[in-house]
Amino acid sequence: MWSDDEEQGSEPVEATWEEHSQFYRSFSRFMSVSEHDRRETVRVFFIEQDVPVLESSEIDFVPTNMLNGFFLQTHKAEVKMPSGQVDKPVIDDNHDGTVSIRYEPKEEGIHELAVKYNGEHVQGSPFKFHVDSISSGYVTAYGPGLVHGVTGEPAQFIISTKGAGAGGLQMAVEGPSKADITYHDNKDGTVSVSYLPTAPGEYKISVRFGDKHIKGSPYFAKITGEGRKRNQISVGSCSEVTLPGVISDNDLRSLNASIQAPSGLEEPCFLKRMPTGNIGISFTPREIGEHTVSVKRLGKHIANSPFKVNVCEREVGDAKKVIVTGSALKEGKTHQDNVFAIDTRNAGYGGLSLSIEGPSKAEIQCTDKDDGTLNIAYKPTEPGYYIVNLKFADHHVTGSPFTVKVSGEGTNRQREKIQRQREAVPITEVGSQCKLTFKMPGITSFDLSATVTSPGGVSEDAEIQEIEDGLYAVHFIPKELGVHTVSVKYKQIHIPGSPFQFTVGPLKDTGAHLVKAGGPGLEHGEQGVPSEFNVWTREAGGGTLAISVEGPSKAEIEFKDRKDGSCDVSYVVSEPGDYRIGLKFNDRHIPDSPFKVYISPAMGEAHKLEVAQFPTGCVQADKPAQFMVRKNGAKGELDAKVVAPSNNEDDCFIQLIDQDQYSVRFYPRENGIHAIHVKFNGVHIPGSPYRIKVGKDDVDPAAVHASGKGLGDVKTGEKTDLIIDTCNAGAGTLAVTVDGPAKVAMDCTEVEEGYKVRYTPLLPGHYYMTIKYNQMHIVGSPFKINCTGESLAEAGGQETSSVIVETVAKVSKGGNRTGVILPIFKSDASKIQSKGMGLKKAYMGKQNQFTINAGDAGNNILFVGIYGPKGPCDEVFIKHTGRNQYTVNYLVRERGDYILLVKWGDDHIPGSPFKVEV
Repeated sequence: MWSDDEEQGSEPVEATWEEHSQFYRSFSRFMSVSEHDRRETVRVFFIEQDVPVLESSEIDFVPTNMLNGFFLQTHKAEVKMPSGQVDKPVIDDNHDGTVSIRYEPKEEGIHELAVKYNGEHVQGSPFKFHVDSISSGYVTAYGPGLVHGVTGEPAQFIISTKGAGAGGLQMAVEGPSKADITYHDNKDGTVSVSYLPTAPGEYKISVRFGDKHIKGSPYFAKITGEGRKRNQISVGSCSEVTLPGVISDNDLRSLNASIQAPSGLEEPCFLKRMPTGNIGISFTPREIGEHTVSVKRLGKHIANSPFKVNVCEREVGDAKKVIVTGSALKEGKTHQDNVFAIDTRNAGYGGLSLSIEGPSKAEIQCTDKDDGTLNIAYKPTEPGYYIVNLKFADHHVTGSPFTVKVSGEGTNRQREKIQRQREAVPITEVGSQCKLTFKMPGITSFDLSATVTSPGGVSEDAEIQEIEDGLYAVHFIPKELGVHTVSVKYKQIHIPGSPFQFTVGPLKDTGAHLVKAGGPGLEHGEQGVPSEFNVWTREAGGGTLAISVEGPSKAEIEFKDRKDGSCDVSYVVSEPGDYRIGLKFNDRHIPDSPFKVYISPAMGEAHKLEVAQFPTGCVQADKPAQFMVRKNGAKGELDAKVVAPSNNEDDCFIQLIDQDQYSVRFYPRENGIHAIHVKFNGVHIPGSPYRIKVGKDDVDPAAVHASGKGLGDVKTGEKTDLIIDTCNAGAGTLAVTVDGPAKVAMDCTEVEEGYKVRYTPLLPGHYYMTIKYNQMHIVGSPFKINCTGESLAEAGGQETSSVIVETVAKVSKGGNRTGVILPIFKSDASKIQSKGMGLKKAYMGKQNQFTINAGDAGNNILFVGIYGPKGPCDEVFIKHTGRNQYTVNYLVRERGDYILLVKWGDDHIPGSPFKVEV
């Protein structure tokens, strides 16, 4: 409980159970808490007492609608009344492992019950409930379905009409999806109502009696998608038109096309090589009439562009003409294929998209018969209600979304969840000491490196300190406001989560899309051994972080807040198998969540094995490489495979070369970062999977930047674009994905500085654009895009659109000069100190040396040149020893006077040019 003193800022005083006020009215409700003898995982349930029917002069029911089925992790609670005043409920210890919370309402209207643990709200808190007045009438409603629920599960409540007489009861549920309502007359003056929400969001429940809303109606229930798994597929069906003229394959890469409908809706469309050798366009017709196709190269129309294309009625996709047959859209069975058929032959051209959401991620298979008919099979693993969204040409087919009841055996998957409040980190100022922490156990700090790139493009080395065993911090001092890029590499490879976004000054945006997570615990693990990973919420602002682990056994989850906008999470499971780790921030999945993790059996003898002579640096593609594995007396089978960046797998060749020593040869076939899995008796050996660079991999996602109108506020039906700058980032795989309320027509074409992505949204709402370079997020990805305007398609579940491009290496062009544009350096050469004999006197045939200290001179490039009587000297060797400290060695072969020039950028350092006698 909170005492009155605590509200005035003094030390809180914990009340004893005996000090709580006594319960004094027979129709108070009880909420019981069972602690199950476990810390923090406490189950709450709610019992409604039987209320005697009173005389007609008195009210026969006072609803104080409470909730059931939520987690309570506290013994502290308070009630905020409609007037704004705070009241305290009564908490009784039942001395049997449960406690009861009772509250006597003093006002009518919406109340909020706040339940806290360690000063933080528990999941769902504050809970809202409505209190009726004694004189307001007889019809009341109460129950959890008026306040909260979960998609795909019936939400229930009760309406009491005792003594109210005839009047006619009416109910309606409105929300993001249709909700089937069922009700049952209990023959005792109450009616049990159940509705089935099929999409998350806020639902409005109206209860009317005699054409008037009852007290508290309409109610607003928050429906979450908690624990729901989603899978989707898309099947394209496009109209193809051949364009006149001859276009080479090289030209095709730099061309982009868009089609404008008679209504003015303009969308990108795809160019493709037709079997005749001519170029054709592929698009989805949405309207009848003459369309205009524009084909441009670097913003200018090609010959004969724009072209005219006429679309007739039978070509326009019509979802109403799609025929769906099969009982699998009404009921299904677990662990078997449930099949239904789709016939689009009379429905015109359009893309077909299917999503299935339910207690498990149902595996979907699509058999396209190439005649406009398809068979869809889905295989769920858990029983329960599933929601099937089926759209054609961006509109629901008749009957969609379908609610399917799946029966059968489940897989007994266990789920554990914890929830923690994350506070917003104070604003970082220019010139202050900044810190980014991460945990990487079992490595040496010698192989770690970090750089920070400012918004102006200046990159500096950053210092990495080991705070405690396995916990590291990157330290830097920013010189300007804005979003900085922090790259952290281990053995020249970005660690999971890197490159990081680090905002100096106020945050421009907040939300789940800015949360990052990474670490070995999100990739693999071992039963009975803690698996760890990092979560960085600094850029996302304040909010609630929910962590769930689901799999063959229950997880024990531990959470440690590092108080700097990051935390580390550890979990232990007792059974091997496939687990899903869900990370949600403010009820929304963070990027790439849920993570699929395989937990291997206990290591056993595998811990004895060790790897030797593993290739350092990078190896070449299409050439064999090898390393050694020592068994050290372990008994069992060794196997290994190499996984390429494209996820292609190849077996390694293992050969016994000594009594207890094996050679493992692998043959990488593509450039990029490969993972080598080495297992003993089916279990990863220590350090596996090993990561290795193949080829001269200069691909750096930290050097890729996105900008343009397409990342800001956009409008439905309007084509918009953005530029992805890949200059100096190397050649790699660019993948752009857009998640939102509807699919977007999207294309990607090459431009001078990188690639231009264009798309047209059809529904208003929030879209999230993920941009990955060689499978790693660029800084700021995913980007949150707000779209306004009219709805040009039907809503129904999240839709995903993507485009993938193999890029070519690009360099910046500044003015008329070709090549890399240098960053804007901020430096002062006058603050450089130099010392050493080599600045005054030198000896023939020997290494002459001096040192340069540029620690206080900002960042720039050191230039050293030596010119003698007969031209330049033989060699000059500059070594950077860290923190802008340099050692310079040079060798001369002739006697005479030499001139030594030392410049920091464009400016001579103090004393330069130096005169040196040999």
